[in-house]
Amino acid sequence: MRPVNQFITAAAIAISLGATPALSWDGTDQESGSAVEIEKGQLVRTDNDIEYFDYDTGEYKSVTVNSITRTGASVETLVEDSETGEIRKLEMDAR
Repeated sequence: MRPVNQFITAAAIAISLGATPALSWDGTDQESGSAVEIEKGQLVRTDNDIEYFDYDTGEYKSVTVNSITRTGASVETLVEDSETGEIRKLEMDAR
């Protein structure tokens, strides 16, 4: 392969990899009906502290994961709000 073709191929691969969107975990707050998103890099495990984005309020919420239960095509995640102590049920899409 000629050097120019190698450069073009390498550039195309680099652009493709850089343009890959960050993965996230989408779901719904079962009480409010709000769409929620847990961003890539959050380790969703019992007793871990995580943040999720609530699309209705436009805010990130800090919570502690109380339990995780797979229920068919979704994952029920019970979380406790770090500020209010309120328990929320997030139904997340199964991956």
